[in-house]
Amino acid sequence: MKVSIKFLIVALLGVWLIGCTHDATQRHAEVAERGAEVMPFDLDRTTHIFEKREDGGLQQVISDDGDSAEIALIREHLTEEATDFSNGDFHDPAMIHGDDMAGLHELTTGADRIDIQYSELPDGAQILYTTDDPALITALHSWFDQQVSDHGSHAESQ
Repeated sequence: MKVSIKFLIVALLGVWLIGCTHDATQRHAEVAERGAEVMPFDLDRTTHIFEKREDGGLQQVISDDGDSAEIALIREHLTEEATDFSNGDFHDPAMIHGDDMAGLHELTTGADRIDIQYSELPDGAQILYTTDDPALITALHSWFDQQVSDHGSHAESQ
């Protein structure tokens, strides 16, 4: 039986893509499971939005259905996170995404050079991160990228 090189390349690419999709799906499930232990709100009823900015970034968590109890949980959680992050405590993201999470080390050691501001939104809350340190801006952007990647359909970047 004669098999063309083109056929073998396409077949191997297909197997690789299926493996990547399975790995990503498995990673999303693991992150969602660990996230449920850290975040008090329902991941399936919220959207995480990460907007990179020239001077840092904006992280929002929005209730998809406008439920007031869910909004209260979002606000409570992000209030605590903003306080922790301001003190260099990024334990919660590490628990969800892993200690080797992109940007995490830089944010932990450079937290005193990042202005972290919490505010409420009508349907959730947000944290604004600003800094004039280029290395910390890069770390924030990498940290945002990993969160969008890990949370799958529950997160988006703008």
